Amino acid sequence: MAHEEDIPKPRRLRWLLAGAAVALLAALALAWQGRETGGYETVVIARGDIEASVSAIGTLQPRSYVDVGAQVSGQIRRLHVRPGDDVKQGQPLVEIDPTVQQATVDANRAELAGLEAQLAEQQALHRQALRQHARQQQMARASATREEDVEAAETALATAAARIARLKAQIEQARSTLKGNQAQLGYTRIDAPMTGTVVSVEARVGQTLNATYQTPNVLRVADLSAMTVWTEVSEADVRRVKTGMPVHFTTLGGQGGAEGRRRWSGSVRQVLPAPPVPEGKSAGTALAPSTSKVILYTVLFDVDNADGELMPQMTAQVTFVTAAARNVLTAPLPALRPVAGKPGRYTARVLAADGRPQERQVRIGVRDRLRAEALEGLAEGDRLITADPAPASGPRRFQL
Repeated sequence: MAHEEDIPKPRRLRWLLAGAAVALLAALALAWQGRETGGYETVVIARGDIEASVSAIGTLQPRSYVDVGAQVSGQIRRLHVRPGDDVKQGQPLVEIDPTVQQATVDANRAELAGLEAQLAEQQALHRQALRQHARQQQMARASATREEDVEAAETALATAAARIARLKAQIEQARSTLKGNQAQLGYTRIDAPMTGTVVSVEARVGQTLNATYQTPNVLRVADLSAMTVWTEVSEADVRRVKTGMPVHFTTLGGQGGAEGRRRWSGSVRQVLPAPPVPEGKSAGTALAPSTSKVILYTVLFDVDNADGELMPQMTAQVTFVTAAARNVLTAPLPALRPVAGKPGRYTARVLAADGRPQERQVRIGVRDRLRAEALEGLAEGDRLITADPAPASGPRRFQL
């Protein structure tokens, strides 16, 4: 690398002159700009897109899913699936030891068989009592029997009929009990209630399930081809969110190639009328008046997930589009001053052709946090004043 003393003096002089020329041109440009705007800071009115929105954070969940639980108690003998497996409706998922349920069904069947045998015996006795009653009636018409014998035959016939009715009722009860216990036996094999993907498994082979007081969850099957975004919107913004409103979101760390983050779009399906109930409180319990927590309402919208890029529990950065305007004149909001008592009306100062500020009455439309749509009062190419010249005591610009 050559040292400065090694560079020939003529070449060093040319470099110094070139640097001075660049500095001079820059100073002249600043001076001309200052002369053109009179020292005012301005922004040229141009066309652009404006989107008024409400921002929120959401969580992705499958739109359709089922928590599969055990309806009978027992030890898990076999698990046919693992998390991530695709299953079809009716496909076996879990097998629970059926020993107890099978024994109960066998006992019900034996009891039912015994009752049916008793019914057959009683029906035979009823037929015998019917014949005996007929003979007694015939003999009574011929005055060949006693009144006591006729009454005894009638009593025996009625008793046999009552026993048959009682046995039939017991048989119906036994059949109902058998049907219920057969269903319990069937519950020892758990089949897929829907076609989808096993997203979680909460039980293990050999684990004993107790379904006496509540149904224990074994696994979850979900259809991941469509997702629902559960979004939390603050009470200050929830009134601006309406059913059918367009919405878009990105996921944390989601990449979309050279164009940046991928964005998914949808429309609002539902705004739930009440915020989620805090843990430890019932639905009818009011929050303490002194609480400082922000109240959040839940807004739901659906999105297609045919390519499987979205996964359950992902965090979504959600934007609800409350209003939008495309290819319209836009003006920076800090340069506009609101007119008291006239919503949507503002005053602004525009730099005229002679370099003097000129006040305009402006009507705006869609606005976001930084810009507003100029409906009236401004034209494309106008130089909108955003700041006055610096005070005389301040640093002076280069003047020609």
